[in-house]
Amino acid sequence: MYFQNKKKPISEKITVLNGIDVLLEKKRHFIQSRKIALVTNHSGVDKNSIPNYKRLMEIDDVELKVIFSPEHGLFGESEAGEKINYTDIEKLPKVISLYGGTRKPSAKMLEGVNLIIYDIQDIGARFYTYISTLGLVMETGAELGIPILVLDRPNPIRGDIIQGPILDLAYKSFVGHYPIPTRYGGTVGELAIEILKNKWIASLPELEIIKMEGWQPNAWFDQTDLPWIPPSPNIPDLKTAIIYPGMCIFEATNVSEGRGTPNPFKWIGAPWIDGKKLSQALNNFKLPGVVFVPKTFTPQTIKGKSENPKFKNKKCSGIEVWITDRNQYRSIDVGVLTLFSIYNMYPDKIKIKESGLNRLWGSNGLYKKLKRGVTSDDILKY
Repeated sequence: MYFQNKKKPISEKITVLNGIDVLLEKKRHFIQSRKIALVTNHSGVDKNSIPNYKRLMEIDDVELKVIFSPEHGLFGESEAGEKINYTDIEKLPKVISLYGGTRKPSAKMLEGVNLIIYDIQDIGARFYTYISTLGLVMETGAELGIPILVLDRPNPIRGDIIQGPILDLAYKSFVGHYPIPTRYGGTVGELAIEILKNKWIASLPELEIIKMEGWQPNAWFDQTDLPWIPPSPNIPDLKTAIIYPGMCIFEATNVSEGRGTPNPFKWIGAPWIDGKKLSQALNNFKLPGVVFVPKTFTPQTIKGKSENPKFKNKKCSGIEVWITDRNQYRSIDVGVLTLFSIYNMYPDKIKIKESGLNRLWGSNGLYKKLKRGVTSDDILKY
C-alpha cells in the first residue's frame, strides 16, 4: 500500500496537486453527468482553499445530491466522540453525519446517486476514524452498485514511515478497522486499494483513485506548498499529528492526554504525577529524536474541542514532548514508554480501561505485558 517510487531528496517546498485539483483540472470526465454523494469535511478543499462541495456545485452537468460528514462534522466543529445532527443548511444539499447513530449510508440516503466521492485529509494513524468511514462507504457502494471515487491527499506524517503493531482482527472496531500498523504509511488512496485487494470489507465496489501530482512519500506536510488545515479539533498542527499515533493510547487511561489545553497529545500528565521525575525517567531511555521536559497544565473546557476534559480545572504535572529530529522520532515507542513509565512509577494511581487500550493498540498484547511486568526492552517488542 506504500509508494514504491524512488525517493528524491527534498531541499525546498514541492508543489502538490491534491486529487480534487487533478479531478477538476484534468479528469472531469469522471464526474460528467453524475449525481454525486460527497463524503468530506472542512479539510476537503482545493488549492485555493475553496471547499470541494462548492466547486462541484458550480459545474453545470454535475448534481451534488447529498454530503456525508465523518466524525467531528462537516466543518470540523465537534470534539471526538460527539454525535452530530444536521438540519437543512442554507445553500447546501442535505448533509448527513456518518458518526454516532448512523455510520454507514443507507440505500434511502443514496437514492438517485450514481457516484460516491470520498475526499478527506487523514493523518496516517490507524485509529483515526475517517478511514473506518471510508471502508463502510465502500461497502455501501458495492451493495448498491454505486462506484467509489477517492480523491487522494498526502499522508502528512510521511508516506514511507511505518511503525507500531498490526491490528489483530479479533479487536476490530471503529477505531481499528483493518489489519494495518498503527502508523501505516501511504495515503488514503493507497489504503482504499489495499482494502479492495485484501478484501478487508464484506462487499467490494468499483473503485477509482484520483492520484495527486507532485507529492513524494518522503515529504512531510510542511515540505509541500499546501496549507495546513487541522484535520480534527485536537490536531492543531503537524507536530501534534506526528506525536498522536503514540500518545492516543492515553485516551484509555485516567492520565490526561492534554485535551482541554493548547497542546493536546504533546502534554501528558495528572495531578498525582511528578513531572520532573517522569521526564528524567523518559530521558534515560535515550529515545532518538525526542526530549521530555517537565510540564504543569490545567485542562479547561474548550468549546468544540474538549467540553469535559480529564481533570478539568485541576492542576496536572507531567511532561511535554519536544521533537528534536522528526525523521528519527518513533511515535509508537514514545507513547508506549510513557505509559510504561507512568504505570511502573504510579501503580496505585493509574487506571487503564482494558477494552479501550486493546482497541487502540489492536490487540491485548500491550495490556498483558504491563500487567505481567516486563522490561522496557520487552514492552517495545510488537
